[in-house]
Amino acid sequence: MKDYFFLAFNNLKRRKLRSWLTMIGIFIGIAAVVALISLGQGMQNYINEEFEKLGKDKIMIQPKSFGAPGSATSPSLALTEDDLKVVQNVKGVEWAIGMVYKMGQIEFKKESQITYLIGMEPEDIKLMSEIQSFDIKDGRWFKPGDKYKVVVGYNHGYKDLWERQVEVGDTMKIEGQEFKVIGIVDKIGNQYDDAQVYAPKEVISDLLGIGNELGYVMAKTAQGYNPEDVAETIERKLRKFRDEKEDQETFSVQTSEQLLQSFQNIFGVVQAVLVGIAAISLIVGGIGIMNTMYTSVIERTKEIGTMKAVGARNSDVLLIFLFESGLLGLVGGAIGIIIGIGLAKGVEYALSSSGFSGLLQAHISWGLILGALAFSFIIGTLSGVLPAMQASKLKPADALRYE
Repeated sequence: MKDYFFLAFNNLKRRKLRSWLTMIGIFIGIAAVVALISLGQGMQNYINEEFEKLGKDKIMIQPKSFGAPGSATSPSLALTEDDLKVVQNVKGVEWAIGMVYKMGQIEFKKESQITYLIGMEPEDIKLMSEIQSFDIKDGRWFKPGDKYKVVVGYNHGYKDLWERQVEVGDTMKIEGQEFKVIGIVDKIGNQYDDAQVYAPKEVISDLLGIGNELGYVMAKTAQGYNPEDVAETIERKLRKFRDEKEDQETFSVQTSEQLLQSFQNIFGVVQAVLVGIAAISLIVGGIGIMNTMYTSVIERTKEIGTMKAVGARNSDVLLIFLFESGLLGLVGGAIGIIIGIGLAKGVEYALSSSGFSGLLQAHISWGLILGALAFSFIIGTLSGVLPAMQASKLKPADALRYE
């Protein structure tokens, strides 16, 4: 086997330009597949981590609408404080909180931005900290009795969201109303969360004119209760309260496990389609290898005849050509892996620089690297099977007479 390898390697080395051109299709395909799979796995890991923080005992209730929570366009679709009370009274619910979640205009030092306004009760902050980190970097959270006071996300005070960074004690306007900044939340990790503005729920509701409308309701299952059973009870109670028929609800109730499964199913389909598209270039690369090997058989017909005349068997010739095609695939795969890792890391860095730190991190595993190498070698070897068989069946006398 060692002799076959070196003979195949030397044959490819003699045809450097053709070998490099042949490998282009392979390393482009492998690079695309490695980059997509590593980024996809990185995003999957991020989603899993976020849902681990959320906890398996959480239940999300929100309007059935396209877009972010709180984006219901009709009052009849929106959740209300009355719906929150229904959820709070369901057996098996330890606590339930409702939050206002709306886009709004904020102004600071004659500059204007559109961002998400989060309206919440002061007592809800401690409960929400079970789901997401809401540590204060500067200042404090608002307390009961605070009215026109806000807490802003990390990017307001430590990024270039404004020409001059916001500081505790500054004044900003929300929908024309002045608010005093009393706190800045520590970095959460993505651009949208770190640009949010938090204020007392009643104040935000009055400013936006939405009355008792809520963006979403979050509930925690009491210890000893099955979240899915509690979620079914919440759905049944809300359906009765809102006088809606089964399968015609204007709201959705999902446990954190169900939400995670939905994300995974959608993401799995998207990733499979993208990898499938990228794999087309591998087929093209395989055809390129096959074409190169057929050409090599024709060019080396006399060489094959000479080898057979001095005692080489059909299996020897077959293995030499299979090793050559396999090496083309293997080297092309190795180059593709290096390019793919570089692309994935480049995307990770670009997103991190754009304020989406942690959202998409390339996950490079040895399994992915070894799998990509093995796959590229197999593609190369299979592509060389027919040319190798043709070469091995040549008769010595006919091969030596070939012009």
